[in-house]
Amino acid sequence: MNRMMAIIEREMRKFFRSPALMMVSMIFPLVQLIVLGNAFGGKIRDAKLGIVDEDHGTQAIRIQEAFDSVRANSRTFIPVAYDNEVQAREDVRNGKIQGAVIIPPQYSARVYEKNRPRIALIVDNSDNFMSSTMEEKLTGITAALNEPNIEYMKYLLPGSIALAMFVSVMIGGGMLYIDDKARGIHEGYLVTPITKTELVFGLTGAGAIKAVLTGAVITVIGSLIAGVGTIFSFSTAVGLVLLIASVSLAFNGMMFLMMVRVEDPLVPRAVFGILNTLLFFPSGSIYPIQAFPAWLRAIAKVDPFTYAVHGFKALLLKESGLVAIVPDIMYLSIFAVVTLALAVPLFKRTL
Repeated sequence: MNRMMAIIEREMRKFFRSPALMMVSMIFPLVQLIVLGNAFGGKIRDAKLGIVDEDHGTQAIRIQEAFDSVRANSRTFIPVAYDNEVQAREDVRNGKIQGAVIIPPQYSARVYEKNRPRIALIVDNSDNFMSSTMEEKLTGITAALNEPNIEYMKYLLPGSIALAMFVSVMIGGGMLYIDDKARGIHEGYLVTPITKTELVFGLTGAGAIKAVLTGAVITVIGSLIAGVGTIFSFSTAVGLVLLIASVSLAFNGMMFLMMVRVEDPLVPRAVFGILNTLLFFPSGSIYPIQAFPAWLRAIAKVDPFTYAVHGFKALLLKESGLVAIVPDIMYLSIFAVVTLALAVPLFKRTL
């Protein structure tokens, strides 16, 4: 344990003595958050729309038939039947479905009486693309709709936090490790009795601490810039701490596994852009996953960025609480354990 802590101490001293390195890992995501405000085109398909029928009249049946028609033709959304409004609202809040339509009691009677019949649409207000698309499709079906109300800068905030942490891990972890090997610094570890496991966990622990610090700073600064005040809630703050720690471990385990056998210091720099594209963009950070083709959705399902973005979005934009991020934390934790378990035997304790 003492030998592992010595490695962590050394890496953190290097990190704090390089303010330029700290700034680089934070500036790019903040610039992206501020500058990138344009919407992206695309066609949403197979989004889940909850249906709560509290009327069961003939007009309610006609509405459900219209939903079935949309599913069969444009496939913008898939209707999901719910027994009660409370569960539907909770599932929208937790991200299980992207919206819900409530058909109130006496709806059919109001239609026949021409007494201002209305049905309600509940959408995920943190996702402008999804809510606006559903409203557009349901304009011909519903009489009253909620309006989209989350600025795009707020929508980008979760992805910017995840990206800042990834940049910190890539620059302050993966690249520095390869540079140390190229400079011969790594040889100093090999003449000590430190084990492979201690060496891997020491380097990974130091990288995780750097990512946690970066994530915390960007979360606070980004939230203030975007006007998100949920960070001042105690329950949200606790959830953010747990999520940031999980994301840090997952990203560091992934990067260490990818760099454990790399010898050339130019390789991590060459693959940085590829990794950024492959991991960041399919995560739903700038566009809904429901708009992706099937092969890109498959990448999103295993991408740790996806679960990081979903967790930050649930806490910062939806105020969903810890229950909504438990699956994200579980996946990220398992991902970290698996990647580190693979990295240790692959690590070469030789020149």
